[in-house]
Amino acid sequence: MQTTWLGAIVKAKTAVLLVLCSPAMAQQVSFALLPPPKSMEPAAFVKTAEPATLPEAPSHRFWDRENSVLFATSAALCTADFVVTRNNLRNGGQELNPVTRVFAGSTAGLAANFAGEAVGVVGVSYLFHKTGHHKLERAVSLLNIGSSAAAVTFDLAHR
Repeated sequence: MQTTWLGAIVKAKTAVLLVLCSPAMAQQVSFALLPPPKSMEPAAFVKTAEPATLPEAPSHRFWDRENSVLFATSAALCTADFVVTRNNLRNGGQELNPVTRVFAGSTAGLAANFAGEAVGVVGVSYLFHKTGHHKLERAVSLLNIGSSAAAVTFDLAHR
């Protein structure tokens, strides 16, 4: 009969483990010999803490100088994107943005799309301003500026 070396090692280790652990398993402690607890009272309830008032975040007016500059830059780049896109479409180009492509059939539709984009930026920024997310308020304008600048650059490069 063939014996594997792994089986022999496991059997030997199991036997050694049983021999070494049997004295420890024979020593059981009786709970009757333990001293009684001093107090059987339940733990005290945790007192509720008063809500901490956080200091007011530094606020600003919505139409401050920084927002005005960001919105004006965003509107200017939306206008530039409209003009360059319209010229490319007139010369046989294709709109790559699938959302704007829906409105690319007419100049009025294209203008409404870019005007809606500019108004949407102001609206989302105002929502963030009212909820106290002032960094996100500015980030919306910066994101729109970046995407419009990239679109204008791409359209000018691929005339």
